Amino acid sequence: MTTQLPRKLNQLRQDLPEGLLVDAAWLSDHGYTTSLVSKYVAAGYLERPAGRVYRKPRGTLSWEQAVISLQTLLYRTPLAVGGHTALELQGYEHYLPRTTRQVHLYGPSAPPGWLSKLPLSVRFAFHNSARLFSPDAGLPPQGDLNRANAQAEKDAAEKGFVIQSWGQWRWPLVISSPERALLELLDELPDHESFEHVDKLVESLSTLSPRRMQTLLQACRSVKAKRLFFFFADRHSHAWKNRISKTQVDLGHGKRMLVKGGVLDRTYQITVPRRFDAV
Repeated sequence: MTTQLPRKLNQLRQDLPEGLLVDAAWLSDHGYTTSLVSKYVAAGYLERPAGRVYRKPRGTLSWEQAVISLQTLLYRTPLAVGGHTALELQGYEHYLPRTTRQVHLYGPSAPPGWLSKLPLSVRFAFHNSARLFSPDAGLPPQGDLNRANAQAEKDAAEKGFVIQSWGQWRWPLVISSPERALLELLDELPDHESFEHVDKLVESLSTLSPRRMQTLLQACRSVKAKRLFFFFADRHSHAWKNRISKTQVDLGHGKRMLVKGGVLDRTYQITVPRRFDAV
């Protein structure tokens, strides 16, 4: 151990990025045996915040570090920060309710169980992206800590995602664009989001990309989210509204009761709260 420690320790310092998490499988793939990892933990070179998950003992762990670790080092399935959280990260928190902090994650399969066991002040809420969007809508770009560049950001934007640089190391955090996050949020109505807050939010979204919105609406599988989008768009009449073709979006058939005791909006065949003056 006395001859092996310095060499392997130097390698670990190079292999493991500052602030990020890795699991036992990652360490094994990089040549660190179980016994060696245990010795590193005992010596204080590594800390174990949960289960078989490790990091360098530097500073306080944040939820962003955990998610970036999943999106890059531990990439096994695409995962993005979406909905309420994505809008908050892009400056729209003023229009969203301040409740118990949740981080909304979207992907085709759930993140590992250890994520919810980390010593963090937030709760993670997972949403199956395949339920809301067809595969043609694309999945978030994953797997490269060095991908925060102009071309990568352009490629992500085409699929409805944004790459934000986070922290002092400027690690790339993949989140839903405002257009995609809005549809994700609308799909949470009325059980987990309120009409009032979404109405204020849409009022502030004057700079949506009509081309990106059109693409996402056509790929979206949620009839409810699509009808609600046009309902709120009609209420606020932003410039982008007239550049989105409603006829190219499948709005389904029949009525949708969203609010008990509400009134029927005859244009989109959805029940909404009476205070929204639907006719």
